[in-house]
Amino acid sequence: MAATKQTSLNQAAYVNGTSEYRFGHNSIPNMKVTGAPANVGFGRFAMLHDGSTYRLYLPKYGSKDTLYQFGFNPSQGAYVYGHNSIKELKIVGMPADANTNSYAMLHDGRDYRLYMRSRSNPRKIYQAAYKQGTNQYVYGHNSIPAMNITKAPADITNNRRWAMLHDGKHYRLYIGRKGRPNQFYQFAFNPATNSYEHGYQSIPLLTAKNPPANSKKGSFAMLHDRGAYRYYHLTK
Repeated sequence: MAATKQTSLNQAAYVNGTSEYRFGHNSIPNMKVTGAPANVGFGRFAMLHDGSTYRLYLPKYGSKDTLYQFGFNPSQGAYVYGHNSIKELKIVGMPADANTNSYAMLHDGRDYRLYMRSRSNPRKIYQAAYKQGTNQYVYGHNSIPAMNITKAPADITNNRRWAMLHDGKHYRLYIGRKGRPNQFYQFAFNPATNSYEHGYQSIPLLTAKNPPANSKKGSFAMLHDRGAYRYYHLTK
């Protein structure tokens, strides 16, 4: 049996009534990621909660279109490769302009969705959705294919520091603030303009407090589990 790589997740949750996510607040502070294939990549990741299972997605190392899926197994307190999951997923039909160096994912109560930002215009995002009965996320399937990011501050990052979630009411987008590895801006989808607008139905700027020293701050993932907004770093 091939050796498997190990990593873990540090977890924070939103502190109600503040602009802070705090590590360990209302959370299991750290969870192992187990059973990953030997060729997994740990540079980019996404997470979501689909109403029943917390899910983690890691790429096949060096691949632009293949993701490995992990599900949280409460009995082990760990994210386990293939637990309650299709093990390997394919991203199909994304425009050539899509920046495959990072991706975000969410579940909106109906569809599993995957997003990439435009390489030529990082204030545009491309949308794919899971095609039932397959292992594919298909660009434009059940989706607005491309959406603009509007009213963004000048110092948003264009790297792996971004994430998305759906909280039962709003589609939300989070993008890091340059030079401030613990701060990130919040956007929400405005149906009137079909765009993700900074500060729309949102606290404009958020801070992740007290990240453990072993956190890889070059990327983060977020989800909403119908009870709490959650924020994650992979560990070094």
